[in-house]
Amino acid sequence: MKNSILAVAAIVAATAALPAAAQSTSATGTVTVNGSVADRCQFTTPSAVINAGELALQGSGSTAGKLDTSKLDGQTRTLVGWCNGTAASMSVEAQPLVDTTFAGAAPTGFDSVVNYSASALANSATATDTSLAAGAGTAVPVGLFTGNVVVTLAGSSSPTGGILVAGSYSGQVLVTLTPNVSLPLSD
Repeated sequence: MKNSILAVAAIVAATAALPAAAQSTSATGTVTVNGSVADRCQFTTPSAVINAGELALQGSGSTAGKLDTSKLDGQTRTLVGWCNGTAASMSVEAQPLVDTTFAGAAPTGFDSVVNYSASALANSATATDTSLAAGAGTAVPVGLFTGNVVVTLAGSSSPTGGILVAGSYSGQVLVTLTPNVSLPLSD
């Protein structure tokens, strides 16, 4: 029995001298990585041209020289853009075609301005405006999107339905993509 006690004492003494294998010596530190992305919109194809050609009707009847609405109505062009924010919006401003070579007011029976409506379709949302009123139409939410912005003209007319004054006519449709805009909720 004395030998057994001595053997156990020898084993206990030997294991006490060994390093503790069950204890962990590792520790974990943390590095946090932060970043941000600005809320923005951009056009990748920012412009297009509609060359309507001769705006006045030909012939010798009572409509000769007056606006040929088929030259503008239904014309479409495609811009390409994107917005990376959920609150992005789009607005359209239709600016009239104005005779850039004629100065002053058109005499009675003549017009030197062509008005129209314009719409832009992006991400299943349509913004509209008419050139009869200055400034852009009401902005519509487009949210996150990338792709086509299809601009369409319609409802062209001249102020009095008169004969168009000879000259070069120029106008434009401005499509504005705006990030981070809070629009009022509709009822």
